Amino acid sequence: MRVPLEREIARRVHAFQKLLKENGIDGALLVQNADQVYFTGTCHQAHLYIPAEGRPLYMVRRDVQRAGADARGCTVVPLRSFREIKDIIINAGLPLPERLGLEFDVLPLLYYRQYEKNLPPFVPVDCSPLIRKLRAVKSPLEIENLRMAARLMDRVMGQVPEFLAPGATEVELASLFEAAARRLGHEGFVRMRGVNAEVFYGHFLSGPSATVTSGFDGVVGGPGLTPAFPYGPGRREVRIGEPVLVDYPGVWQGYIVDITRVFAIGSLDRDLARAHEVALEIQSVLMHAARPGVTGGELWEAARALAARAGLEPHFMGCKNRVYFVGHGVGLELNDLPVIAANDPVPLEEGMVIALEPKFVFPDRGVVGIENTFVVRREGLERLSGFPDEIHYVRPRA
Repeated sequence: MRVPLEREIARRVHAFQKLLKENGIDGALLVQNADQVYFTGTCHQAHLYIPAEGRPLYMVRRDVQRAGADARGCTVVPLRSFREIKDIIINAGLPLPERLGLEFDVLPLLYYRQYEKNLPPFVPVDCSPLIRKLRAVKSPLEIENLRMAARLMDRVMGQVPEFLAPGATEVELASLFEAAARRLGHEGFVRMRGVNAEVFYGHFLSGPSATVTSGFDGVVGGPGLTPAFPYGPGRREVRIGEPVLVDYPGVWQGYIVDITRVFAIGSLDRDLARAHEVALEIQSVLMHAARPGVTGGELWEAARALAARAGLEPHFMGCKNRVYFVGHGVGLELNDLPVIAANDPVPLEEGMVIALEPKFVFPDRGVVGIENTFVVRREGLERLSGFPDEIHYVRPRA
């Protein structure tokens, strides 16, 4: 039976309050949109106060009326200025916090200064690690949303052969892909945690464009349209005989999956096709190895060793700007925990959701590889995305 959102939110708040108590934190004041969604079901221009005991307060600047209709498990109150936060907490019958949890990784300094100015003296404590650890293990309701996001992307990937043609530019093809996704319910916005962690949709990149690096912390960057946003598809025309990398997050009810497929018009050089086969072999090995208790570092080393055995380690997960992870958590943010990275000691837990993405970069030629999203189960990984993994060859149009 589907768990109502109200009960789900109450479970999350209760679990977080337990963590606050265990860490001696009197309450947490949260502003990050993804954290607001996790603990209320919505996000607005607001400050969410979760006491170690008691009902959370959702102090909303805009839009109070809509927040009152959308939010669950909290008391929604209007907030006109930072000066009112103290009185709102007192009027709710809650003690003012002496040790206050804050999202150190994303909280603007301006907000922190206002808290210092308008609240009684407090000891700031970073509660972001507690929230991220809590969010890393997904509930059945969250997994169902992720499953829907994966199904959406399976349908969109299936439409690529219908419009992939030589001479079309990457951005033209990306616009067709993204329009199809929107029609099916893709929310468009991809949340990513961090300062200036900006992402727009994903990558539709051909040949050497996929090897262009950027400030994005991933295998693939892309040229983008201008230096003002040097990321994603550019104006290069797609050609026959080169890999076309389609790497997109899917979003449903705020929940994100990550999926990559490789297409080619006509044929593809044998060494590129072989590298793609090695990527599929790495995925298969990781699928069987990834179980509760196994660390991200162990999975990375298994993937790296397979790439090395195939003579492809110099191309594995990049060349010039190589990354040292082969997967990452997904959820309300594209970079949820855990990270499947070199030397990462954190063990997987049942209910975590990870995107595995073994890829190979060939300078000035292109990128091949795969990405799928999985749920960590006791017996191994449950795959969410179902679109076939092999390279999809499209016949050139006359």
